[in-house]
Amino acid sequence: MTVVDDIEENIEKGAEALEDLSEEVSTKASKEGKNIIEKGVEKVKKIVVSEVKESKNILQKIEEKIEKGAEKIKEIVKEDVKKAVEKKGPVKKVEREEIPKEIESPVETEIKQKEPVKEETPKEEKSDENLAELESLETEKNLESDLEARKKELLERVKKLSKKIDAPKTEDLKEQVRIKKKTDMLVPLEEYVKTGIYIGKRAVTPDMKPFVYRRRADGLAIFNTDIIDEKLKEAIEYISKFDPKEIILVCKRQTGWEVAEMFSRITGIRVFTKKYPAGVLTNTKLPDFFENELTIVTDSWLDKNALLDTVRVKKKVLMICDTNNFAKGANQIIIGNNKSSKSLGIIFYVLARGYCKSRGIEVDIPDLDWWVKDRE
Repeated sequence: MTVVDDIEENIEKGAEALEDLSEEVSTKASKEGKNIIEKGVEKVKKIVVSEVKESKNILQKIEEKIEKGAEKIKEIVKEDVKKAVEKKGPVKKVEREEIPKEIESPVETEIKQKEPVKEETPKEEKSDENLAELESLETEKNLESDLEARKKELLERVKKLSKKIDAPKTEDLKEQVRIKKKTDMLVPLEEYVKTGIYIGKRAVTPDMKPFVYRRRADGLAIFNTDIIDEKLKEAIEYISKFDPKEIILVCKRQTGWEVAEMFSRITGIRVFTKKYPAGVLTNTKLPDFFENELTIVTDSWLDKNALLDTVRVKKKVLMICDTNNFAKGANQIIIGNNKSSKSLGIIFYVLARGYCKSRGIEVDIPDLDWWVKDRE
């Protein structure tokens, strides 16, 4: 019995009950009471009939959706079976495919109950279905077994290779890095440390912040010695592009006068210590006016006149920058302590040696000890 049958049966019972009630009332009540009861019966019937129509429409929609869903499921199953069979080989066609019971809804089961019972498929058809299912499953099992075997083979090969590779220990790697750094540096790391080239000031400009890696307990900023060495290499390569006559060195700081003058004698580069004559690069009317291509500035704060003149005539600038210097106007920088005589000594020693080697200038250069001796 369906939901619709239950509803119709209930309607009939209700109608009968109302008729019985009307008969009893008719004997006792007036004609007006009968009319009211009859109107009520008609209204109830109309409401029930509308509800039945709506329920029938809903059931029809549900049945249509179930049929569409069943057709889609059948198509998907057919495609899967077809793909599996193509991999394995041709098999007999499966005439009937059933929808799994797990996906059947209660309404679908009710619809099936309405349908006439079909005859059972012959044993041959069932055997064909079983064969198709077994062959499909067999291909999947074969794929899984092949994957497992492949994984085991790869794992064994990895184990063999890992035994052949003797990776060095962490400490050995660190030691190798230290040795490489020492051999690649322009001077030994100990010499950079002795001269204090890495010690900056408390003030750190935004331009120098990338080159500072920590502060000491007293607040002084510390340069990275690896970067100091790299910047010196870049500076040597940069100044080697210019002829000695095209370069001037300006060093107003007293602690650097002696080493700056030695740098000038070795390389042939003109040097201005103590005082830089203002306008010598910009004023053509001055008797000592000359043109240059590169100006080496020791400290942009003390040598600002030379820096401004060079920038004004649009020439190149190589600047030695401490942590409190700005790199504005510089085309190339050297980072390091530009206040100490030892620090300036090692900077000018490395520049002089590298410049002479690159330009092929044969000259006797004093040992590093002379450049870094106490002069303050």
